[in-house]
Amino acid sequence: MDITDEILLTHIASGNRHAFTTLVDRHATRFFRVAYRIVLNNEDAEDIVQDAFVKLWQHPNMWDATKGAKFTTWFYRVITNSALNVKKSHRLLSSSHIHEETIEDTSIATDDALMIKRHRRWIEENIKQLPDNQQLALNLCFFEELSNQEAANIMGISVKAIQSLIMRAKTTLKNKVTNDSTTM
Repeated sequence: MDITDEILLTHIASGNRHAFTTLVDRHATRFFRVAYRIVLNNEDAEDIVQDAFVKLWQHPNMWDATKGAKFTTWFYRVITNSALNVKKSHRLLSSSHIHEETIEDTSIATDDALMIKRHRRWIEENIKQLPDNQQLALNLCFFEELSNQEAANIMGISVKAIQSLIMRAKTTLKNKVTNDSTTM
């Protein structure tokens, strides 16, 4: 039987390194994906997740079980807030830095691979132009496949508000697709 995150956290509070390693192994990839979808930079996303886990190790009582939030919901919020802060600081420093990850798949014909790469780049570029709260809602609900309730809890908003953010983001993206296809 798996030990719950909450039990692991009580062991971490006692200095149990194995419990900490288990918690990191269980969630690091998930939290990296969330951070990456916000900052679009591997190194920044890794730093965000690593810093958050180090702070948790140093101060395991930061998460308060009595407040009713699951550990993952609370930690998603920690990660997203940190990622949004990094994104904001990068905007202030330089708006010209765009990280482009090379995707190679030798099983796909070159033309098809180029088309897929262009499509992914178009999607990422247009999602980046959405307001931060719409980007975060899309990332949590579609890329992380969280329920609307979980995403709303992470963002500290109502389910109606998350649905509204997603609807506005989808409408904006749909309009961009329509406009781009008419100009091609």
